[in-house]
Amino acid sequence: MKPILIAAALAAAAIAGTAATGTAAAADTLLIERVQQENRAALPARGMTMAQVEARYGEPALKLEPRGGQKAAWPVIHRWTYPAFTVYFERDKVIDAVENKASPGEIGPKPPIR
Repeated sequence: MKPILIAAALAAAAIAGTAATGTAAAADTLLIERVQQENRAALPARGMTMAQVEARYGEPALKLEPRGGQKAAWPVIHRWTYPAFTVYFERDKVIDAVENKASPGEIGPKPPIR
C-alpha cells in the first residue's frame, strides 16, 4: 500500500512542479501557436503565379535576391517579403508561404538571408 501512496505523491509533486515552471515558459511564444490563435488573412496558395500574388497582396516590401539556378536541376527560387509573411517561388509559381515573426523574442523561422 505504501508504494502506491509514494507513487501518487511523486506524481502530484511532478504536476505541481510543472505548474510552477509553466509560468516562466509562458513568456515564450511559439510562432505556430500565434498563427493558430490569430484570425489571419489567407497566405498565397501553392501554385499561384507571381502576377497573381502581386495583384492580390500588392507590391512586396522586399524582393530578395534569387537563389539557385546554377544547374538545370536546381531551379531559381525567388523570395518576396511582405510585413506578415514571406513567399517562396520556384521560377514564377508559389511553392510556400511562411508567417514572419511578430517580435524578436518569438520562436520560429529565422529571418530571410539578404
